[in-house]
Amino acid sequence: MCENEDVAHLRLDGYRNVYVRKRTLDLKIGNSALHLRVQLHMCIQGKDDDNDSNEESSEGEEMPSKPEVKVKEEKSRPKSSRSRQDSMNFDTSLPTTHSYLGDDLEEVRGRTIHDEESKITLPIIQLPGVVLVPGQTIPLHLFHQHTVAMLKGVVDTDKTFGIVAYRYSDDDNSHSMANFGTTAEMFSVKDETDDVTGLASIRIKAKGRQRFQILESRRSTTGVLIATVKILSERVLPDALEGARPPSHCKFCCNPLEQETVVKEAVDRHGNIIKRVSMINNRQIDHLTSAYYTWWPPWVYKMYDPESVVQLVKKELQKWNESYRPEIMPRNPIELSYWIAQNLPLDNDQKLRMLVIDNAIQRLRCAVSIVQKCSSLCCRECGNLIANKNEVFSLSAEGPLGAYVNPGGYVHETMTVYKAKNLTLIGRPSKEHSWFPGYAWTIINCRQCSFHMGWRFTATRKDLVPQKFFGITRSAVVPGIQNADDDEEEEWTPVM
Repeated sequence: MCENEDVAHLRLDGYRNVYVRKRTLDLKIGNSALHLRVQLHMCIQGKDDDNDSNEESSEGEEMPSKPEVKVKEEKSRPKSSRSRQDSMNFDTSLPTTHSYLGDDLEEVRGRTIHDEESKITLPIIQLPGVVLVPGQTIPLHLFHQHTVAMLKGVVDTDKTFGIVAYRYSDDDNSHSMANFGTTAEMFSVKDETDDVTGLASIRIKAKGRQRFQILESRRSTTGVLIATVKILSERVLPDALEGARPPSHCKFCCNPLEQETVVKEAVDRHGNIIKRVSMINNRQIDHLTSAYYTWWPPWVYKMYDPESVVQLVKKELQKWNESYRPEIMPRNPIELSYWIAQNLPLDNDQKLRMLVIDNAIQRLRCAVSIVQKCSSLCCRECGNLIANKNEVFSLSAEGPLGAYVNPGGYVHETMTVYKAKNLTLIGRPSKEHSWFPGYAWTIINCRQCSFHMGWRFTATRKDLVPQKFFGITRSAVVPGIQNADDDEEEEWTPVM
């Protein structure tokens, strides 16, 4: 209990000059975070002494018999995502190293870029509940002997293989494989053989590179899946107003992506400036003003303008959650579209839908539509509310959602949130094979349907911030979509 005291002078008729002590008491009741601010006015009353004849006195006013107590309830406001993110002292570069795989992985150099629209043959690895996108890092720990032998051969060639998502069907206990996937290029690898059993295993860190479509697939004699795939191209559309923009506009207006005023100078042969022209930036002359020369108003072109769409995406992500900081987002529209596809809590169908899109602007517009509708994360099995969207935060330099592999080789795409609800803890905290160094993990299940949701991570040191957070697997949740019309029977689809 802390006390701050202010002393105020008060003159009361019939009494000598008294002082009112105004004490502000901050009380914490039990474990509740509710603070009560009590302003206690204590009147120190006393009759005039005989020696104090020079003091004024009067009659007729009643003094309260009890001290006056005023109670004000002061609710502690929850911290915003930005303030909580700023208070973190955890090294966000640690999760990106995947140090739990060991420090003996060997770096492999070289990169293979396949021609767009080309047809190639790739070995395929199927991962349940994982949709790899270009630019995403994925760790693997594989034990199947034929798969290990296949990857050892890949290391000696172009270090590239394909990753495709598949899912089980509860109706007939079968699984289906997606027709689209992403090439993965290894950059760290370590293969080893157990001295007792003689079984080989391999640990890999790879990065997604190029999208592909499976044309046909077959099983080799060793059981490895081999597929003929078509490398998908990235469609970059030209500026829609390029033909309508007059030469004078191009001469006196900067590049739309530049934000600073450019000054051009004309000098004579002696280097003296004879003319200076200021190029007006796009804040003063909008690069969409050429739309007035067409049949359509500027706002139509703005909907598909790369710069405008990128700014809209970042603005909506900031409104959705302050932990999505612009400084950690890529500036290139193509890279940003894949970054958002990786870090948004999408289900497999939504993520595959974004992977199939061959244009960055459409992917970004799809992401904006989802961000504007998504309000929470719900259990995939029973629909129970698990976390609100404003609880998502980034504990990794790559973003709030990342891929991690457990000791059994199962890959989980996991999103970090400050708080989660409707969960039950299973077992005791363990520091073994922790994806976040300095934290111990505990399994969490949905309280209603007992479906595995992820883990609760607790700090092993008192000086580590945050002290606690939750890792929710992407495959266990679906985004809670707010429909403008509750009577709408059709399934909502994002606008592109």
